[in-house]
Amino acid sequence: MGFNCGIIGLPNVGKSTIFNALSSAGAQASNYPFTTIDPNVGIVEVPDKRLVKLNEMYHPKKLTPTAIEFVDIAGLVKGASRGEGLGNKFLGNIREVDAIVHVVRCFEDPDVIHVDGSIGPKRDIEVIEAELMLADLDAVEKKLFKKQKEARGDKTAVAEAAFLERLKGMLEKGEAIRRGTYTEEEAAMLKLTFLLTSKPVLYAANVAESDMGGDIPLVAEVREIAASEGAGVVVICGKTESDIAALSPEERPAFLEAVGLAESGLDRLIRAGYELLELVTFFTVGEDEVKAWTVAGGAKAPQAAGRIHSDFERGFIRAEVVSYEELVATGSWHAAKEKGVLRQEGKEYVVKDGDCILFKFNV
Repeated sequence: MGFNCGIIGLPNVGKSTIFNALSSAGAQASNYPFTTIDPNVGIVEVPDKRLVKLNEMYHPKKLTPTAIEFVDIAGLVKGASRGEGLGNKFLGNIREVDAIVHVVRCFEDPDVIHVDGSIGPKRDIEVIEAELMLADLDAVEKKLFKKQKEARGDKTAVAEAAFLERLKGMLEKGEAIRRGTYTEEEAAMLKLTFLLTSKPVLYAANVAESDMGGDIPLVAEVREIAASEGAGVVVICGKTESDIAALSPEERPAFLEAVGLAESGLDRLIRAGYELLELVTFFTVGEDEVKAWTVAGGAKAPQAAGRIHSDFERGFIRAEVVSYEELVATGSWHAAKEKGVLRQEGKEYVVKDGDCILFKFNV
């Protein structure tokens, strides 16, 4: 079970440059729309300083970070919902991802043409939102027509049709589905609609090297839109990130210091993507391996055990749990046990970020 973020944007906004820097997967960066026809998938490590400390404590033979996937989806153009460009294919690719990283161009460059002829982050965001909403409206109308037929003698279908009517009303008013508030039952129904505008969004404002660290009006436009819908913004310079990605891990700290960055924009983007997906990291520790694992927020101990092996979930008995902070403070698993900070948890325990866990199981 992978967790993924789709990188979307208009053509020539720097999506593939950012994706290449993220994963070195070699998507073709070009000055023309439609170069990245098939989505490229890059699996990237999630930066986590806690692994550094656990490595110092255990000196394991193997240190394994957790990872998430980024999918580079070709540039979306006006009219995509009507099949313009490679519209249907792109919309299908977006439908398959868990969350969206929307790259917005906030840099001027006479050598890289803008698909609309000028730089305008607000307009660019609205173009893509409109295409996604039109595609959603079409999908909702088709589902609604079907449900209304079924609703004649079926209470569940009546409720579903009413909910679809509400979604249709939102889309007709130009409201993205993610902006609504939903009951638990509605959220379950929403999940089955696979609507594009229901997915959580993170904006990546791609700026020029000369604007790094400054607060430019173009970025302010993106921040204003993001604030109106409770979305996050990561300011990133695709060109700088390409330069960083080309360096060896040993050379990177000196380069970051030289350009005045505490960490790379990609590290911030990866972490923000991880948070956007509401993911939780837990650790398994020992001399053989220290490993970070990912589960969805709200996952219970047996589900977390299943991430390691299906047998662990099937034969789950209990979990021994200590928080990362307590493990570091006490200095070892044994000391944590002696000090009473190691807990025995059962099937209903909800895994928290930073939990260090030893699973007991019997198959």
